Amino acid sequence: MSFVSRLERFDRVGSTQSVVRTWLDAGADEACVAVADVQAEGRGRLDRVWVDRPGSALLVSVGLRPTELPARFAWRLPAIASLAMLGAAQSLLGPTADRLALKWPNDIIAIHHGRMRKVAGVLSEASLEGDLTATAVIGMGVNVDWPKGDYPPELSERMWSLSEASGRRRIDRDALLTAWLERLEPLYEQLVAGYFDGLRWVDAQITTGAAVTVETGHETITGTGVGVDRESGALLVRTGAGQPLRAIAVGDVVRCAVDDTDERL
Repeated sequence: MSFVSRLERFDRVGSTQSVVRTWLDAGADEACVAVADVQAEGRGRLDRVWVDRPGSALLVSVGLRPTELPARFAWRLPAIASLAMLGAAQSLLGPTADRLALKWPNDIIAIHHGRMRKVAGVLSEASLEGDLTATAVIGMGVNVDWPKGDYPPELSERMWSLSEASGRRRIDRDALLTAWLERLEPLYEQLVAGYFDGLRWVDAQITTGAAVTVETGHETITGTGVGVDRESGALLVRTGAGQPLRAIAVGDVVRCAVDDTDERL
């Protein structure tokens, strides 16, 4: 795959993010990819701990040098990574599988029997040079072949895996990795050339049209998600009739009601 300059697999690392950041700092070309069975120091967004089960998740980070990408658009890197993973996962599931979608900004969720459950998350870290993005490390953690009976008790009501979403059809991690990179390459090439398929990202968001509650760290906002801003990536929420739209740049959607779903996430 011409897109990938380096790909290494590890049994155990502190985090694939740290491995790839070290490679980039040492001058590695893009795209350099690290995959691990276990991460001792895995992290998610907002400094959360990422929990994984050895051999049951795809834990991967990719290092990029999008030197022509304006810094204000660095948020689009995790957006295309999640879009690529969403497409890759859907390609490996059967026709009767659970519906998959994005929960703002870039979590991948499944709807199983009317309940939303998290399948994957993304973590992005970028270094800037002036107004441009010098380097970026995009990490994905995907619950692939993790039986629901083995979920950590504190997460059992909120998490899901691709194998469960498929009806217990085994999903191969290497096949998922290959399908992800194949989809990421054209999206990345388009992005650094100045094109971002914002409509596709918007359409993938399950929060659009849903009743949502968003925690920002200093306030809780409740209303209806009406889309996302394609320039800033902000979640747009209408808090009441006649009220102006709220643009939320950073936050966590903790409740999302779509159709017959009404879930704390």
